[in-house]
Amino acid sequence: MSFTVIIPARYESTRLPGKPLVDILGRSMIQRVYEQAVKSQCHRVIVATDDTRVFEEVQGFGGEATMTLTTHVSGTDRIQEVAQLEGLAEDEIVVNVQGDEPLIPPLAIDQVAQCLSLKNCFMSTLFERIHSLEELFDANIVKLVTDISGRALYFSRAPIPWDRDSFSGTERSLDPQVEYKRHVGIYAYRVSALAKFVTWPAALIEHTEKLEQLRIMAQGESIFAEEAVETFPPGIDTPADLQRTINYLES
Repeated sequence: MSFTVIIPARYESTRLPGKPLVDILGRSMIQRVYEQAVKSQCHRVIVATDDTRVFEEVQGFGGEATMTLTTHVSGTDRIQEVAQLEGLAEDEIVVNVQGDEPLIPPLAIDQVAQCLSLKNCFMSTLFERIHSLEELFDANIVKLVTDISGRALYFSRAPIPWDRDSFSGTERSLDPQVEYKRHVGIYAYRVSALAKFVTWPAALIEHTEKLEQLRIMAQGESIFAEEAVETFPPGIDTPADLQRTINYLES
C-alpha cells in the first residue's frame, strides 16, 4: 500500500500564536509531527503551509514543504491544493495528519490509510472510546455514531447517542452497554475525492457544528471509522496543552 502524508500547518493561532514553531524540548512542533509521520509506511511526507516561516523551518530540518494560498478556510482545502500542485495521481491515498499532533502514533497513520484501501468509501478516519461524562459533554470533543459495519452515521459536538434514561435527571451516568466514541482528527482520502470536496458548498450542518466532515455526509458520501489501534495523546491547542506535552516527554 502506497500513500502520502500531508500535514496542514497554519502559523496563525488565536490560542497559541505561532503554534507550528513552538519549541518542544529543542525541536519545533512541526518537526516533531513530521518525524512521527515519516515513521509510518508512507512514501512521502509534505507540510502544507501558507507561511514562509513554517516553510523555512521545515526545509531547515530537511523536510519537504509546499507553499499554499492564504485564503483556504479548511485544512482539507489546503491539502487539495498541495495534491494538485504536486501532481499526485487521482487514485493516490492521502492521509491528513494534523500539525498539532506531535505525539501521533505512526501505526495509526498506517491504519487509517489501510482502512481507506479496504473500504469502498469517500473517506476513512479513527475513533477512541469515551469513558467519562466530562469527555462526553465536552463540546470541544467531537463524538460520532456508526452503523454495525463502521460506516459513520453522524458526527457532533453534542453527546451522541443521547441516553434518554441516563441523562434525563440531575444525576447523569454512563451506561456501560452504550458505546460512546470520540472522533480522532486524522483522515484518509484519495486525490479524486479531495477534488470533489473542494467544489461542494459548505453544508448547513457543517456551519452549525463547525465540522467539515459533515460536508461529505451532506453529499451522501460514506465515511468509515475504525477504533484506533493505539491511544492518541492529546493534541496541542493552548499553552497548557504545550506544557502537558513537555511534561509527558520529560517523564
